[in-house]
Amino acid sequence: MVKMVSYVHTNSYEVLYPTTKSTKNIWICFHGLGYLSRYFKKYFKDLDPETNAVIVLQAPSKFYLDKKFKHVGASWLTRVDTVQEMDNNLHYIDEVIKNEKLVGDPRLILMGYSQGVSIATRFLKHYAQPIKALIMHSGSIPDELNEQDGKLFKAMADRIIHIVGTQDEYLTEERIEKEQQKIDLLFGEKCEFHRPTIKHEVDVELIISISKTLS
Repeated sequence: MVKMVSYVHTNSYEVLYPTTKSTKNIWICFHGLGYLSRYFKKYFKDLDPETNAVIVLQAPSKFYLDKKFKHVGASWLTRVDTVQEMDNNLHYIDEVIKNEKLVGDPRLILMGYSQGVSIATRFLKHYAQPIKALIMHSGSIPDELNEQDGKLFKAMADRIIHIVGTQDEYLTEERIEKEQQKIDLLFGEKCEFHRPTIKHEVDVELIISISKTLS
């Protein structure tokens, strides 16, 4: 017999650059599988702190990455209890945005990398308020998102940006076709494509370049 309880859970997040009077872009960043926010934030350190605020969220489930139990990473969710775990994630993200007094702020940029893409897109569906941009970098769009969700995304996000490296080692022909079908269904012609010659890694230079077009 499986039972469930609710309890208070505390989780951290990193503020690389705080929001100021000169801030034009507020990045809410979702790291990939195996990262920690304290290390993922390095990819955004070269953004202009005068115009970019950067908040890096922390996935809740931590685990050891190696057999020596030295390096630690984290995961947002797995195929087990996915709906419940995502609900927990949504509560966490809501609280971060409330704590930073950013609810309803149109300067928000949701940036998801790898596993973080599934969290960023699900959060935007939940959040359902105008944002400056949704940036999906080297990750899969959740299967459950449908055409109606796409209408919401196109109405809420001023810009929708999709990034994937042409040498990404996790890509297969089947996966490429499936992702393209999902992109077409959800975002249509509004989606901006970037296809850098990289493997499965964060394209820092591209992120910096995009940031300059968002200001």
